[in-house]
Amino acid sequence: MSTIDSLLAIMAQLRNPDHGCPWDLEQNFASIAPHTIEEAYEVADAIERGDLEGLRDELGDLLLQVVFHAQMAKEEGLFDFEAVAQQLIEKLLRRHPHVFGADATTAATEVANSAEEAAGTTAADASDAAGVTASWEAIKAAERRRKGSGDSALDDVATALPALMRAGKLQRRAARVGFDWPDYRGTLEKIYEELNEVKAELPTADPQRLEDEIGDVLFAVTNLSRHLGVDSETALRRAGQRFEQRFRAVEAEFRQHNTPLKGQPIEVLEAAWQRAKKTVS
Repeated sequence: MSTIDSLLAIMAQLRNPDHGCPWDLEQNFASIAPHTIEEAYEVADAIERGDLEGLRDELGDLLLQVVFHAQMAKEEGLFDFEAVAQQLIEKLLRRHPHVFGADATTAATEVANSAEEAAGTTAADASDAAGVTASWEAIKAAERRRKGSGDSALDDVATALPALMRAGKLQRRAARVGFDWPDYRGTLEKIYEELNEVKAELPTADPQRLEDEIGDVLFAVTNLSRHLGVDSETALRRAGQRFEQRFRAVEAEFRQHNTPLKGQPIEVLEAAWQRAKKTVS
């Protein structure tokens, strides 16, 4: 038995109605979904920390999520792990005609041809990263049309994505059809405009209006990040890490002097913060 076959057999046993695990048996697609998202973030965290040994472990946990969902789908007669893998194989062949040839599979040929007609992109065009990206997006657009969607450039942008990530993806999709500022200066002006709209709402302090305007500011900042080639999700996560390290340094300074942090004047706190910034980059 192969390693993957053993894994599938273990998952099937965990879900066995007679002799399985009570916790595993209680789960469904919806209850497992948050764990799937969490495991994906833990993979990203291991990469961020350069923990390659931990990455192996986290990738295993993420694979478990795929196996778990596939087992539940098999029990409902929907699909199984084999079907998931087969569909992935077909997708990889279909989306890489520059590597495997446009006729790698019949389905791949049909979609690749329709994509080429739609975008004017052929396998020969995919000689560099930019060409591959253009070909990839054209093929994905053709796939969406085959599914009955694709009328909008924004179709199939998952609503469950983290907010910053989804905002960036929506903006990239719109940019591909020309709905975009010519350079970062337009996005910078938009941030100032949205900040002024927040200020205009402050006298009334209507919660819904403030939420709308703050959301517009965040969306505009995400757009600026995109234009500058900065991943907004990564930038905010690292900003959080810097804040945590500096705040802990401030706490340590006050503990060292046996002084409570709470209740200190803002000027004292700001001075301590500036000292922390010099020691924690």
